[in-house]
Parts: sequence; structure tokens; C-alpha cells
Amino acid sequence: MNCFLLYLFIATTTIQLLYYLLIFSRLAFYKAANNVNIPTNQLTEFPAVSVIICAKNEAQNLQKYLPSILEQNYPHFEVIVVNDASTDETQLVLANFKKKYTKLVIVNTADSKRNMLGKKFALTTGIANSQHDILLLTDADCVPSSANWIRIMVQHFTQTKNPTGVAIILGYGPYYATPTLLNQCIQFETVYTAIQYLSFALVKMPYMGVGRNLCYHKSVFYGINGFAKHKHIHSGDDDLLIGRMANNQNTVIEINKQTFCHSEPPKTWAAWYQQKQRHLSTGKHYHWIFQLLLGLLSLSHSLFYISAIITLLLHNHDTIVIILFILRAIIQLALFKKILKKLNSSLSLWMIPILDFLYLFYYIIFIPSLLLNKEIKWKQRVL
Repeated sequence: MNCFLLYLFIATTTIQLLYYLLIFSRLAFYKAANNVNIPTNQLTEFPAVSVIICAKNEAQNLQKYLPSILEQNYPHFEVIVVNDASTDETQLVLANFKKKYTKLVIVNTADSKRNMLGKKFALTTGIANSQHDILLLTDADCVPSSANWIRIMVQHFTQTKNPTGVAIILGYGPYYATPTLLNQCIQFETVYTAIQYLSFALVKMPYMGVGRNLCYHKSVFYGINGFAKHKHIHSGDDDLLIGRMANNQNTVIEINKQTFCHSEPPKTWAAWYQQKQRHLSTGKHYHWIFQLLLGLLSLSHSLFYISAIITLLLHNHDTIVIILFILRAIIQLALFKKILKKLNSSLSLWMIPILDFLYLFYYIIFIPSLLLNKEIKWKQRVL
């Protein structure tokens, strides 16, 4: 039994180190060409863009954040806000903005006309009403870090060596930081998720993006018939879609700090639980190779701590366990130090080992979401 636990610990440590050294290190040492300082008089060379925002009962957030989208430093773009059968003052807020901003396009949907679940119907409606091939997506509760958000995101379509090959741009959407344990857990989970999808994209294995900050060609969306394959699933308007559209040649990442789209984090544990339950419920619909890779990452993470704790409690092979434990911690902290800087995260480096351990309970709590078939609706209330 003791030898089995030791071998299990060594195996899980090895797997963890392979993920960090072979995959996550790509993001830590990633260097992108800086094309931000393009002369203003050349901005008209940039392609036209349709920004799409789906809003369901988002009157307050639209009032607060929509101007940051409408006032972007970009010459040719439209902002399509899909009022998804809202019952609050969303329509009134949008009507008032329309009087001031000619770039704003308002599209209304009705529950009775739906042919797909969740946010997908609203997003498909917005795409159908867009004028341009380049689509840039965010949410009603998001605000870009700067007025150069559109400008920098779409530069990949004009500034790459092979611009016609780029079809998808994966951005980053952090949450605002507050001094609470809940927020620290949310920040860590957001960063760790970003490390995974951005790093896999850098090794030419893109599998997801986040709808808070995502860009792709409309022609590619229609090329796979949009959400037709998973229209019966409430979630997956970003990750499942990217999983189908992306390949090892057409996807790039953008982590310039001016492009980050911040949003308000969940305020309660219950709200966060429901949000993550909805997101994680799509995991079982991923391509099998990513189910395997992400499952192996999660399993090795959990068993690393479980086998280490039990082995140390039994006072067997303490020296080996401690050495390997410290080795993983050193490599993890070295890479996190670089990544936290790139993602402009407020997380303290000394908190990473603590939050990494607490992530063990994250896996345990959310296992039912990965195994059960319950789908959580978009904008479903927490009771």
C-alpha cells in the first residue's frame, strides 16, 4: 500500500510537471509582436468590425458599460446589442443610447420564436443582423481595458504573415478584484482556466475561448452551420463553438493588457457555483481528446495532493515526497510569476500554493456538473 501511494504520487507529480513544462510554459514565455503603435492616419486600413453583445435584463450594466464599447478608437465598426426578450428597462436604455450613437444597432428577440436554447439564439440573431464579416464578442457586463480594444484585437487579420489564415482570436476576460476569499478563488480559477485554453492554443490545440472577449469570422461561423450541432444545449456558445471552428492553423491569442474585458465577479458562493456549473456542464461535449487531456490534468492535480497527504501521514518516503512537492511548487511559482504579470492579475504569488490546494475541493464540488446531464439556463436566477 505504501509503495502504491508513493508510485501514485510520483506519477501524478510527473504528469503535472509535463503539463507545466511542455504546455503552460508556452504562455509564460509567450512574446507577441507589438503592433499597437500604428499611426492614427493608417487606422482606415483596418477591416470593418461588428461588435455583438447579447443582453437579457441588463439595463443597469448597459447604462454603465456600453459607452466604453461605443466610444472605441476605431474608424469603422458597429455595435449590435441583442435585447433578448428583456423584461426590465433594457429597451429604454438602448433607445436613449441610439439617439447619441449612430453606430448602435438594436435587435430584439422574442421567446416564442426560439429554435435553439440559451444565449445561442440571441447570438445567432445578432450575427444574422451584422453587416461585417469580422465579429467581436463581449458581454453586457464587460468593459474593455482601453479604447484600443477593437483596434488591437483585429490587427491579427491585417498584421500577420498569413492574414488569410487567421480566423479566430482568443482574448482574455478577467474579473474585478475584491479582498475576499471568494474573489481570490474566482481570480485563481479565471487565471488557471486562461492558462489552459491560451496555452493549448499556443501549442496548436485550441479547444475553447470565453464569450467575454472573442473574435472570429462570420464566414467560419456559417461554415460549420453555427450552433446547429449543439443548439439543444443551454451553454457552449463560446467553448463548444470554438471547439468546432478552431484548428491548428486558424487560431491565435491576444493578451495585450489593453484588450482585456473586465466584468463584475459573482458576489456569493451560490452565484459562482451556478455560473461554473453551467460552464462545466459543457465539458462532456468536448472532443474526446480534450476530455482526456483536461481530465488527466484535473485528476493528476487532485491525486497529487491526496497521495502526498496520505503518504506523509503514514511517515513513509517523506524525503522523496517533500523533494518532489517542492520541485513542483518551484516550477509552478516560476511560471505563474510570469503569467500573472502578462495577465495583469492582482493575485499575490504567495497565495498561489494555497489556492492551488483549495482547487482540490473545486474539483470535488463540481464533479456532479461533469457527470450529470442537468443543463443550467442562461441568466437563470439563483434561488
